Amino acid sequence: MPGYRRQLYRDDAVVLRVQKLGESDRIITLLSRRHGRLRAVARGVRRTTSRFGARLEPFGHVDLQIAGDPNGNIGGGLHTVSQVEAIQLYGKRFLDDYPRYTAACAIAETAERLSPIEREPSQRLFLLTLGALRALAAREHAGTLVLDAYLLRGMGIAGWAPALAECAVCGTRGLHKAFSVPAGGAVCPDCRPPGSAHPAPATLDLMIALSAGDWTVADAAEPGARRECSGLVAAHLQWHLERGLRSLPLVDRTTGEEQK
Repeated sequence: MPGYRRQLYRDDAVVLRVQKLGESDRIITLLSRRHGRLRAVARGVRRTTSRFGARLEPFGHVDLQIAGDPNGNIGGGLHTVSQVEAIQLYGKRFLDDYPRYTAACAIAETAERLSPIEREPSQRLFLLTLGALRALAAREHAGTLVLDAYLLRGMGIAGWAPALAECAVCGTRGLHKAFSVPAGGAVCPDCRPPGSAHPAPATLDLMIALSAGDWTVADAAEPGARRECSGLVAAHLQWHLERGLRSLPLVDRTTGEEQK
């Protein structure tokens, strides 16, 4: 576009994904605090002499200077990373921990899928994603619990949160014994469709605790409730996304990880 000059602007962001571009460059997918999801070219970062290649790895929290239109109104296409400083490179803390690494991969993929429109700000999603990666790196809770809490709260931001303390169909308050993904969550006996699941009460208690951030209850949950919770959360998310997450089946949900 004649006369178009790319602007320089700064933002902090979480690195969600990196892709090779040519012989020495990468395309970096970022979830930024003020500008939403961005894709930017980082030139020369695959060279051994690159000054900031190691700072642009998945799961890192970075401060960037980017060239491009922050509003996406002019020019289009990819932005360009011109400077980057590491704030916290969380990925380095669990690259050798397969359960936490796979949980982080599922968080990053979900964040990308929950921000389908580039440059549409969502500070709630940014803060949720950053907090989940920080919790994984700090080993504050079992990785599977961190992941399921992230998925439940992420669905809440998207408007897809499952009904847990009321019937998804009629709104009757109470802890109901059936759960239907197509219906939207827990369902009462009058509204229960055929094929509904019947999770244990402890499973619904865990889902409520994860949604509310009640880690005292969540950390005390038994392995069986954790596994059943993970299955319901994954099914509910993928129903709304309309296709599966590639990283979710790879998440290690072994008993050892569940026990933290």
